[in-house]
Amino acid sequence: MSLMEFVFRRLAAMIPVVIGVTLCMFLISHAIAGDPAIMIAGPRASAETLETIRRTHGLDQPLYKQYFRYLSDISRGYLGESIRNRRPVLQDLKVFFPATLELTLASMLFCLLLGLPLGVLAAVRRNRLADHLTRLFSVIGVSTPVFWLGLMLLLLFYRHLDILPGSGRISVQFAAPSAVTGLYLVDALLDGDLGLFRDAARHILLPAFCLSYVYLAIITRIVRSSLIDSLEQDYIVTARANGLPEWRVVGLHAFKNSLIPTITIVGLSFGELLGGAILTETIFNWPGMGKYVVDSANYLDYPAIMAVALVSSLAYVLLNLLVDVFYALVNPQIRY
Repeated sequence: MSLMEFVFRRLAAMIPVVIGVTLCMFLISHAIAGDPAIMIAGPRASAETLETIRRTHGLDQPLYKQYFRYLSDISRGYLGESIRNRRPVLQDLKVFFPATLELTLASMLFCLLLGLPLGVLAAVRRNRLADHLTRLFSVIGVSTPVFWLGLMLLLLFYRHLDILPGSGRISVQFAAPSAVTGLYLVDALLDGDLGLFRDAARHILLPAFCLSYVYLAIITRIVRSSLIDSLEQDYIVTARANGLPEWRVVGLHAFKNSLIPTITIVGLSFGELLGGAILTETIFNWPGMGKYVVDSANYLDYPAIMAVALVSSLAYVLLNLLVDVFYALVNPQIRY
């Protein structure tokens, strides 16, 4: 089976997965106590008004009809209308998704720039001081609650040291850049506004590090473990016996052959970062999908909640597909 054939088969297999996800989301959202009609019209609305709203939004129909209507809307690219603000949910996602994506990309950059070198250092210096410190760093990262870390970062860098901003994507004296990609850092560079770029970079540092710390620790541990296994293989002993420099043995031979577990955890971490930024975005008042879905949950905004869950699920499934493709690129021995 060729790589392209594998990709097409996986894309076809995604269809029942997505349908299953939509079914689970639909049932869970409708199992929550509360009446969306009351949230729309208010608690003092008359029975006639509530009935009209239910009929308009299809809430008076059986669940299976509501679900098939929901699938039909999704197939046409319509994710529903927000109960909270009366706008199409897709229009809201176009505003909030780029903020979450930018935060996720910055967090993953932290994970790769710090996690890979720390993992390699811990493996090469196994059972030495550097390894012990790296393991301590990883254990603290895995054990630290995100909400506590976020509050401590704000307390230190925003309140006491006053060197980094505490909330938002940019300062009030700056206007948002041209919406080319929706990513402020990229759009600021495209506009040639270095001042805005620096300000956006300062705003994203704290939430990105807070969001990435747990996954940074996990990636560090995975890199260390897989690299240690590679360094104990016979071909590494042969390479050293042939007089190859240590940096070539570790960097070109051992590290490359230890990338499969690392790629797996990086792909899964990216998907979890994209869909799990609720606490971080709330603490740092970051206007992304996490904060959007929290506000929507407070109003029982079913269309908005299901749209965010659907987008996160699709991103997770696609990332798993990309991980499988990278397997073949990193290790040519893999055949589909």
